[in-house]
Amino acid sequence: MSEPDAVALLLVRLVMGAVMILHGLNHWRGGGRIEGTARWFTGLGLRHGTLQAWMSVVTEIGAGALLLLGLLTPLACAAVISVMLVAGLLAHRRNGFFVFKDGYEYVLTLATVSLALAVLGPGRLSLDEASGIEITGWAGGGVALGAAVAATAGLLAAFWRPAPTPEPGTSTNEPLEQEAR
Repeated sequence: MSEPDAVALLLVRLVMGAVMILHGLNHWRGGGRIEGTARWFTGLGLRHGTLQAWMSVVTEIGAGALLLLGLLTPLACAAVISVMLVAGLLAHRRNGFFVFKDGYEYVLTLATVSLALAVLGPGRLSLDEASGIEITGWAGGGVALGAAVAATAGLLAAFWRPAPTPEPGTSTNEPLEQEAR
């Protein structure tokens, strides 16, 4: 691996790691703190909002730290991809593509960069390299994507219970069309 390649991978890891750590800290200590994050997750249809908030914080900070270190990189990338899949599916998908409309553009970008990093590996300037851990190429991408999809499916199966959407005219706030006549 050339020196520019190693530095480029280090730069990607450092930025992704910092983004994820800051995102986790914001869920924990920012704005509405854990209570606000829990209410938001509950509003997205996830049961046990406080548990979800803490799981998000631990996952985001943990994955970010692993990326900074370049340690267990495919698993760190899997965690980022899974968090972004959940966010994309539950919070952003219905808003379309563009981030300025709260769409999925941003989460798609973070997930894709994470998958690319799992395929390319953490680079020479990493604890994975120093420890002789080498899961890169199709194997690294497969581990990251497979673990992310499995974790996302498991979380949604266990905790996602969206409120039923009322049929038109059956809302308790609007009279039925027949009653209005």
